[in-house]
Amino acid sequence: MRSAVTGVGRGLRGVCAAALAVAASAVGVTAAHADPVPEGKQVVVLGDSYTANGWDPQSAGNVCVRGNNSWPAQLGRLMGPQGSDQMANPSCSGASIDSGPGFTLAMEVLQADHAGAFGPATKLVTLQLGLDDHWGDTDQTLWYGLQQCVFDLIRGCDLDAVEQGRIPDVRGVTGAAYADRVRAAVTYIRYYAPAAHIVVVGYPEILPPGQSTVCLSILGVAPFIQPRGRAVVVYFDRIDQAQRDAAQSLGLDFFDARALTTGHGLCSADPWLNGVFDPRTDVAGLPFHPSTHGDAVVANALYDRYLR
Repeated sequence: MRSAVTGVGRGLRGVCAAALAVAASAVGVTAAHADPVPEGKQVVVLGDSYTANGWDPQSAGNVCVRGNNSWPAQLGRLMGPQGSDQMANPSCSGASIDSGPGFTLAMEVLQADHAGAFGPATKLVTLQLGLDDHWGDTDQTLWYGLQQCVFDLIRGCDLDAVEQGRIPDVRGVTGAAYADRVRAAVTYIRYYAPAAHIVVVGYPEILPPGQSTVCLSILGVAPFIQPRGRAVVVYFDRIDQAQRDAAQSLGLDFFDARALTTGHGLCSADPWLNGVFDPRTDVAGLPFHPSTHGDAVVANALYDRYLR
């Protein structure tokens, strides 16, 4: 355990903790006194369902379910017998940067901090968030949009769906906005895990960039096709670019999961994302999310780049 931090250190921690506490206050989370600071875990994983990749339809309440074959779980196994002990993983399906109502980045950072995860021994901190947030002038989320937009075969899901409030405001998804929303957490992590690579992990290829069609495989043989799905494709494209731009402006690494998984999105000939009961992937896996193989590709690449 480290000795108590200096007055300057305590002051900076107070500023960062206050910023995180304000972000978390909407869901009743407050920062706790955190002296002395421990050595930390080697890896801290912060993210949403593309990180946690677990679900339990029987669970009730605010419960975070994490898949046994999610990329953090596979990364822990690659780290060796003690890998799981050297990783803090407060990622949570449905988590957002700061939109709520579920877990937010601030809440996950505070949870990791309370567990003594940040310190001089921390090598890698990952952030994979943004798809579940509100952007621009709407308070809609992507998952609401899937119901009200993608599966609407009458009105479709073209860019006019933004004005109709059926999809997040793609115009508000920018690198500057993304950077502003994660900056307090990054400052906090950077100070208390000074040797760590802080990495914005991009999302895998869900749909090929630039196209207008949205597709979801059902049973591996009967795809659902929305021919007017331009707004969703643009949303994924904008999130990807915003993550890249934010990482650059904040001096963070960007991990390009989209490039790693190109050609293996929904309804591709060799999908690495789950459809609905698609035997080519994980039959009971979370639809729209990576299969075990898709997560293995990400885990191996992260291990090779940062932990080998």
